[in-house]
Amino acid sequence: MHPSNAARGFTLIELLIVVAIIGIIAAIAIPSLLRARVSANESATIGDIRSVISAEAAYHSADGGYYGTLDCLLVPSGPGCIPAYSTGAPTFIDSQITSLTPKSGYDRAFFPLTLPSGLGLGCYVYQTTPSAQDKTGVRGFSGDCSGVICYTPDGTPVPQSGGAMSPGCLALR
Repeated sequence: MHPSNAARGFTLIELLIVVAIIGIIAAIAIPSLLRARVSANESATIGDIRSVISAEAAYHSADGGYYGTLDCLLVPSGPGCIPAYSTGAPTFIDSQITSLTPKSGYDRAFFPLTLPSGLGLGCYVYQTTPSAQDKTGVRGFSGDCSGVICYTPDGTPVPQSGGAMSPGCLALR
């Protein structure tokens, strides 16, 4: 057989070198992608907390100085919510936030401070913690009636005191 007619292709060594290079690139890129995902989850969660704080502030104005439960933010004309609120008027927040199901890699909880008068809430805490620590999120976040968003660096719940976040919590800037 003439050398110019020999089968052409890659040697095993050449293929191994290409596979090794791809492996090195993947080892460098994957941690960066995971950090970007955690950062995106945290940003989305902070945005949701801001939405709850804004919705509660609007509800507070509409209900004569009382905050609302998540059900009242979703259906303000519902029982125990804003009296005479039109059923056709807009809601304060969407159902995905009020459902308290995990979202963007974070578990969510709502803690109302019910007033003895039973007319509404005196304050609230909307709390989030990572569903899988260091995989879906790193920090835990909370927002309350003060309008401040606080966090814990280790993903644990932000401490509460008397129906609001504890004074001196680590506030986002």
